[in-house]
Amino acid sequence: MSDVASATGDLRDTNLDGPALSARLGRVWGTRRGLLGALATVDHKIIGRRYIVTAFLFLFLGGLTALVMRLQLARPESGLVGPDTYNQLFTMHGSTMMFLFGVPIGEAMAVYLVPLMVGTRNIAFPRLNAFSYWVYLSGGLFLWVSFLLNIGPDVGWFAYVPLSGPEYSPGKRADTWAQMITFTELSGLAVAIEIIVTVLKQRAPGMTLDRIPVFVWALFVNSFIIVFALPAVMLASTFLILDRLVGTHLFNPAEGGDALLYQHLFWFFGHPEVYIIFLPGTAFVSAIIPTFARRETFGYLALVLSLIATGFLSFGLWVHHMFVTGLPQLGAAFFTASSMLIAIPNGLQIFCWIATLWDGRPVWRTPLLFVAGFFFIFVAGGLSGIMLASVPIDTQVHDTYFVVAHFHYVLIGGNVFPLIGAIYYWFPKFTGRLLSERLGAWNFWLTFVGFNVAFFPMHISGLMGMPRRVYTYGPEMGWGHLQLLSTAGALILFAGFLVFAWNVIASLRRGDVAGANPWNSGTLEWATASPPPPQNFDRIPLVTHREPLWAERGGLPVVTGLSVGHRELVVSSVAEAEPQLRETSPAPSIWPLAAAIAVGVTFIGSIFTPYAVLWGALPIAAALTGWFWPKTAAEDEE
Repeated sequence: MSDVASATGDLRDTNLDGPALSARLGRVWGTRRGLLGALATVDHKIIGRRYIVTAFLFLFLGGLTALVMRLQLARPESGLVGPDTYNQLFTMHGSTMMFLFGVPIGEAMAVYLVPLMVGTRNIAFPRLNAFSYWVYLSGGLFLWVSFLLNIGPDVGWFAYVPLSGPEYSPGKRADTWAQMITFTELSGLAVAIEIIVTVLKQRAPGMTLDRIPVFVWALFVNSFIIVFALPAVMLASTFLILDRLVGTHLFNPAEGGDALLYQHLFWFFGHPEVYIIFLPGTAFVSAIIPTFARRETFGYLALVLSLIATGFLSFGLWVHHMFVTGLPQLGAAFFTASSMLIAIPNGLQIFCWIATLWDGRPVWRTPLLFVAGFFFIFVAGGLSGIMLASVPIDTQVHDTYFVVAHFHYVLIGGNVFPLIGAIYYWFPKFTGRLLSERLGAWNFWLTFVGFNVAFFPMHISGLMGMPRRVYTYGPEMGWGHLQLLSTAGALILFAGFLVFAWNVIASLRRGDVAGANPWNSGTLEWATASPPPPQNFDRIPLVTHREPLWAERGGLPVVTGLSVGHRELVVSSVAEAEPQLRETSPAPSIWPLAAAIAVGVTFIGSIFTPYAVLWGALPIAAALTGWFWPKTAAEDEE
């Protein structure tokens, strides 16, 4: 590459070194100061941080709705909130947690970390990345502003027809839900495409398929699940709003439609979504355990194959959510078997992680504590999931609190516990400072104890017959003491999150300075400064091992020859990661924000009149024209 570079006469990184090279690259890849610079940035680290902070704010809001519901149910015949507000609360809680936190947080971490871990300077399609964040933010704000104006959706996070159809849900509440889904999932699809292309084509030279970190493999598989699953729910929400606003009757049996079609479309997305939320958790665990076990991951190949198997199998079990709709016995038997089958790759992952710890020298810091909590809670949730895969048990406990307990054990155990551990692990990389270990221990034990006190009694409430989504109950039902216990647990759990928030805020100002690699980790994101410079790496690393920082303790070999006069990165081959060409990376632009605003106004306007789609097409076309207007790139002059 150096020979080719020198032949062009362009200034290359071979002509500079040390601070001069860093400063030059920082100017080329940096974000301009001021409001316009902040709005136009395409730096994956800045956008990733925005994604992470926004997702945690939505987690906090979703947690507040849960806390109000818990207080309402703490005693029989409580009048804290009425049925209408309660319907909005459980809809907002589910929609926020699933669509504004659960899916985006995994992608948010990927946006920040994947380019660093594969050794490149920016994510693929950086302007699309900026566009996706603005779309996600505006979709979430639209939902929450609607709720604060008392026109929030009240049809559950699934919005089953016919209850969400025009006959039973007049007004705009169900429309708000449907457009928010279509809008925010567009953002999720965009990020998934960026991650797939980044992993396939922008890996550092030498990072062959068997040297890709398990973290990256997990988010790569996750992105493929998103690409195939999200269009189904976008189709369902689009059909729903067509039924409501245009009168298409796609889900109206009286006019030849099919209400069950909605459930099939929704759950074809809905069950893979469980794994869209879980696989980032496996990514975090797979990065944390080798670092603190002080050894490479046991069973690398088995782990990667099990992740791929999980991705395929996740599309074969959606019907177990519909066992009570009257399925043919053969269909019920098939989906029972497939629901149990997916426990095999998940069990294999657990085995590999435990074996890594068993054969290592574990150092018990806060990230590893949260991984230990993940083992206990996720395995418990998996066991109750196998029970629910059985048609007779599922029929008995369907839509009871047993199901509520099960999926919170799976989702909070499989995602939130590894995520909190991941924040403790990568906080030094994000900010340059370490979180407090003392507060971290308090954070873990309050969260672990509070979670189990809150959710384990719900198994018993469900077995006693308490249905979901009831805003109150009579004292004669005998559920009061268990509900009071669950509410006490929820308050302890909330206290755990408050400790976490305080730890983050305090450590941002007074945390210990971290250094580039405070955990002595082996993957590439720790090869650069904390926080990383705008260019990520002064020179692109050459990867010779799966844990390059452990294998090359004397210093990483690097690739030279890239331009320092404009944004340039290496495009490599899919399998062997051999460098193929130098590619210009897009500069900051305000057009992604303009396009997101135009799309958002069109979506919101379409709730009130279908003509908004027609008129909205004009500003969208104008924004896209500005975005893609041909420009003379430096590489084209060579």
